[in-house]
Amino acid sequence: MIDAAPVAAVDATGLEARHVSLYYRVRRGEAKRPRHRRRAWPKLTAVVHVRSHLIVGAVTGRGPTQDSPEFTPALRQAVRVLRLDTVLGDAGYDAEHNHRLCREALGVRQTVINLNPRNVGRRWPATPYRREMRRRFPRALYHQRWHAESAFSRHKRRLGSALTARRTASQQRETVLRVLTHNLMILRRCGRRISTEQAANRTSARGTGSRSGSSRA
Repeated sequence: MIDAAPVAAVDATGLEARHVSLYYRVRRGEAKRPRHRRRAWPKLTAVVHVRSHLIVGAVTGRGPTQDSPEFTPALRQAVRVLRLDTVLGDAGYDAEHNHRLCREALGVRQTVINLNPRNVGRRWPATPYRREMRRRFPRALYHQRWHAESAFSRHKRRLGSALTARRTASQQRETVLRVLTHNLMILRRCGRRISTEQAANRTSARGTGSRSGSSRA
């Protein structure tokens, strides 16, 4: 489940604070009003292990807000759980201090964070790690970031996209409990698969032993 050089992707997603479907909002006209004031919604910033989809770091907040401020607490939490080799992030986390945090403070070997065009334009970045992203950007590796979105989709399919709590503090606690439940469901499924493989191996070994005994007789 955990590989020798773990790769993790950082991303954020929003959760519904109301059990109201998109169809209902369209009927009310909320989804059609470009100037309609958007409600604040619970936000989850997660560090997702791309191979297993385990969430190894999670920070709760309120949206809509910038993603970058949650990068530091999420990564610090993640490296206490798993020693990461590579961290992937989209342009919302494009900042030199995020690269420095991972590589110089947390022992991450490689960071792949897409450059934000609004921060660069046609100019070359002045700082070394962001300049490296401009010079040699590993696109094949960066494309593994979709695993974070896949993990969020899996999370919402199984646990729903709406929270039951109404107060902000309660919503944050519920979000953390959802993350724990998400991880336990993955670990349970992995445990079942390992048990099935072990049982199949034992059955195969017994069959091989029986055939060997018969041939000697």
